[in-house]
Amino acid sequence: MRLSARVDYALRASAELSVAGSHPVTAVQLAEAQRIPPKFLENILGQLRRSGLVRSQRGPEGGYWLARPADQISLADIIRAIDGPLLGVRGERPEHVGYEGPARSLQEVWIALRASERGILESVTLQHIASGELPEPVRKLTEDPAAWESPSFL
Repeated sequence: MRLSARVDYALRASAELSVAGSHPVTAVQLAEAQRIPPKFLENILGQLRRSGLVRSQRGPEGGYWLARPADQISLADIIRAIDGPLLGVRGERPEHVGYEGPARSLQEVWIALRASERGILESVTLQHIASGELPEPVRKLTEDPAAWESPSFL
């Protein structure tokens, strides 16, 4: 999986917003805290706002804040808001691509890969990121990445 700079910046800015609570944080404050180019971040925050993940207010007391509690916003929500579906093949959902002959099983691999990605990214919320307390299955994978190389279901 390749994460774009836009997604990386969106995740980092959202983590900052998660610790700010309902207190508005300016784009400049977010950019400085996470070392993100301010103009780039403004566009990203606009996407997050249009997706309903953040709210904003203009003016001297203005800024951005999360539209929902941090424990109700998953990493998958943010990734989809910025880059679209979690896994696409040539811009299509894996169910909509087809292969012939010996490559036929690739479609099933793409579907399984998306399910695996989704399982992690939908289970980790901004609250997990901000608190540093990742869900147990994710934490176990970070402690022993090789554990996935021989999953118990195979």
